Amino acid sequence: MASLTPISHNFSKLQLQLQLQLQTPPNTFSFNPNPNPSVLGRSTSSLRFRREITRMPLKAGAVSVSATTAEKPKKRYPGESKGFVEEMRFVAMKLHTKEQAKEGEKEVKEPEERTVTKWDPTVDGYLRFLVDSKLVYDTLEGIVDKAAFPSYAEFRNTGLERSEKLAKDLEWFKEQGYPIPEPSSPGVTYSQYLKELSEKDPQAFICHFYNVYFAHSAGGRMIGRKVAEQILNNKELEFYKWDGDLSQLLQNVREKLNKVAEGWTREEKNHCLEETEKSFKHSGEILRLILS
Repeated sequence: MASLTPISHNFSKLQLQLQLQLQTPPNTFSFNPNPNPSVLGRSTSSLRFRREITRMPLKAGAVSVSATTAEKPKKRYPGESKGFVEEMRFVAMKLHTKEQAKEGEKEVKEPEERTVTKWDPTVDGYLRFLVDSKLVYDTLEGIVDKAAFPSYAEFRNTGLERSEKLAKDLEWFKEQGYPIPEPSSPGVTYSQYLKELSEKDPQAFICHFYNVYFAHSAGGRMIGRKVAEQILNNKELEFYKWDGDLSQLLQNVREKLNKVAEGWTREEKNHCLEETEKSFKHSGEILRLILS
């Protein structure tokens, strides 16, 4: 009686061959059984068995699962195709109310979130706003100069800096006889938060950097014109002036932000976007000083 050992041995080899063939494209599929004469000399039933196995079709299920996995579409985030700055802009616009922006989705829950219907600024309130704003810009520009993370250095000397401009404006108010107040709680709190954040969380810090500078270049300018009309005899402050073409300065910074974000994982990008609401909260508290 023939030993079962050779058949068992060759069946194991057949299994290995089949596993390899499942990874082989159909046009290159081949089976090369063991040519050992002692094996080929076995019974015809054994040979027939081997031939039947070589003709076994590939399992379509295994191939289709692999193809499905490979073809699964990657989740796209709003604005992602245009670069990460567009993602940040999209999230920021959603945090506006419908009254503030057509893309706004925010529901008003707190009294301070309501749109101001009566715009009645005061010089004292405006000065508090300017002083606290200068503290925040001093902080942002100091962080960028220090560059605790190398990516911060990309944002030195962008032309968007506001500290020197604000210093000139405060000097002008002083010459008009207005006392310059010390920074108040909203500005001090935000400044401290930015310092702490910048040392440990670059993605979250970049979110604040973007929102502070870009918001001032848009809505901030509109507020500046309104205030100037009502209490400054239409005087345009240095805070609302830039050296060079503002649109080009903004585009240069957009490109730098997109470049920095290219090195982030999707999780890090999402973390940056999630910080937007905190940025709005701190900036809003400083803005409301105008009406105090």
